[in-house]
Amino acid sequence: MTTGTTSEISTFKGQDRRLRADRIGLAGLLLSVVAASAPLMVTAGVMPTTYGTMAIVGQPLLFVILGVVLTLFSFGYAEMSRHVHNAGAFYAYIARGLGGTAGAAASVVALVAYSPMQFGIYGIFGYELSGLLDKHLGLAVAWWVPALAAVLVVGVLGWLKIDLSAKVLGVLLLIECVMVVVFDIAGVADPGPQGVSFHAFDPATLGGGGLGTALCFTIAAFVGFEQAAVYAEETSRPNVVVARVTFLAVGFVALFFAVSSWALSVAAGPGSIVGLAQEQGPNLLFGLTEDRLGGTFTDVMHVFYVTGMFAAMLSFHNVVARYAFAMGREGLLPAAVGRTSRASGAPAYGSLLQSAVSLIAVLLFAVTDGRPHDDPTAPVLRLFTWSGNVGALGVIVLMAAASAAVIAFFVRRGAARTQAPRLIASGVAGVALVVIAVYAVKDFDVLLGADPGSPLRWILPGTIGAAVVAGIGYGIVLKYLRPGVHGSIGLGNEAFQLEKAAAAAAPRGD
Repeated sequence: MTTGTTSEISTFKGQDRRLRADRIGLAGLLLSVVAASAPLMVTAGVMPTTYGTMAIVGQPLLFVILGVVLTLFSFGYAEMSRHVHNAGAFYAYIARGLGGTAGAAASVVALVAYSPMQFGIYGIFGYELSGLLDKHLGLAVAWWVPALAAVLVVGVLGWLKIDLSAKVLGVLLLIECVMVVVFDIAGVADPGPQGVSFHAFDPATLGGGGLGTALCFTIAAFVGFEQAAVYAEETSRPNVVVARVTFLAVGFVALFFAVSSWALSVAAGPGSIVGLAQEQGPNLLFGLTEDRLGGTFTDVMHVFYVTGMFAAMLSFHNVVARYAFAMGREGLLPAAVGRTSRASGAPAYGSLLQSAVSLIAVLLFAVTDGRPHDDPTAPVLRLFTWSGNVGALGVIVLMAAASAAVIAFFVRRGAARTQAPRLIASGVAGVALVVIAVYAVKDFDVLLGADPGSPLRWILPGTIGAAVVAGIGYGIVLKYLRPGVHGSIGLGNEAFQLEKAAAAAAPRGD
């Protein structure tokens, strides 16, 4: 057994199989993970969609409820980060708790979940930037032109070290937050016809045909907080920093977006917010802002709306690149993907793979540009909404599985009693996440605006189910054909230590 394992993991030798340690501190990591939430993109894009398409007035309450659920999830997740330092994060945790086959399945789901979320942002980024170029410079370009340019720029930055990316993300994030806060204050100071109302926090406002999809869409706004664990190998103090950033990110997102979605409803009026959101879509925020703060402020906000999308694309790219790197290092993907750049220590080949996949995705949607002919924005909107929700559903499934893995991990280590509060929190969160996933799938037709009997309403969420099945099958194949690889899933850098121990224990010849 030792010989087989050693031969399988021997390909991990060399510094190019390790991410460079001590490169990211608490502030840089917090900026990197919160940037994935893109405050302006959520406020201008996700919130009007939830109000309009799903007709859910109680969106601020959803942020509070999900903030509680994800905080409960974070107790076990953060504790796990103290014991397992692996760029594979979700799949590594699941492998360590539920076994290599479950870990292989989670690795496939992670790629299928995070990649579409990035694809969707490329689409809406290209659409919004082409609109700005037309409005201010008179340049008429198709949405896919700036989208493809963004793929190339993000790919270059992903090839470089994370420190540069964190600085870019930090500046953009700070400006976005300030602008949203300014709108919040203006919206509450100059409310709509119903005055300052807390009606959006009434549980009765959660009634509506698309509650499940609204929950999925709202969780998409939180996606990013769980990414702190992906950078554990690169942080200065992973046992402390990752847990702190996880809780700070959840708290910030829940509070910031609950207040912002409430301010949006106050500015429009709780009785009018659904109708206005259906009529204006993403322009809802900018219309309300222009009425209160003028055209210049609104134009500047629109620019940072676009740069915020770019920050989110960069954040997701870095995460997917690290997942791919971890999978290549452990034999789940070709070994070349599990190599880092000698110059920067970044997962350069995982970054290159993600850039190639993103390029293909944007090109595929670009081919359908202008069809149907009566709705030239259809390819962009499909790319954004379909990809975003499929990705969010995948992350929900990963979080539910991770909750179970946390419990199994500590029970097997004999720490069930000492970790009891965290395990209970993980169990409660896991059940809640399963319920959310079920409701999201049930209501997927609302998001699509399709008939409940439409095959598409099952095909899109079925993508995640197919990833689970394919991943389990892949794990079973590895278990019997490459047992060494199967046994090392989730070990990450610990594979090096196993190899050293095996080499030290092996008898030496004369």
